[in-house]
Amino acid sequence: MTKTASKKQMKSAARLYAVQALFQMEAAGQTVDAIKREFEDHRFGEEHDLGDMAEGNVGLFRALMEGAVNEQARIDQLTDRALVAKWPIARIDPTLRALFRAAGAELASETPPRVIISEFVDVAKAFFPEGREPKFVNAVLDHMAREARPEAFE
Repeated sequence: MTKTASKKQMKSAARLYAVQALFQMEAAGQTVDAIKREFEDHRFGEEHDLGDMAEGNVGLFRALMEGAVNEQARIDQLTDRALVAKWPIARIDPTLRALFRAAGAELASETPPRVIISEFVDVAKAFFPEGREPKFVNAVLDHMAREARPEAFE
């Protein structure tokens, strides 16, 4: 992706970065402000020997981060209700936990739920290209979206 990335590409990159940042926050115990600064200063659009990082939509990235942190308890409860009883959110892969939190934060926005589901299934495919996780993500996010925004499915 170049500096002239489309708005859609920049939003997609912001979602991917939000999942990475939420994962890193949990794994390293960093604050939301520190992790936002790191990603905005060192990841968005940076050029590296291994390739260029995508330019992300900073506004969406910040909204997802703030929403995921500020509404974590509500989002985790919503996720738990979508998961099988034997697999509460605390037991699932930390990458998936970060993904559900970012997606849960976006469900509170004006973005159509089907767009959110599709985008985060694509994020799951980036992290788990050979696994069943993208289908799992689709099912869980569909359940979460139908509970959080039932009017969007009428």
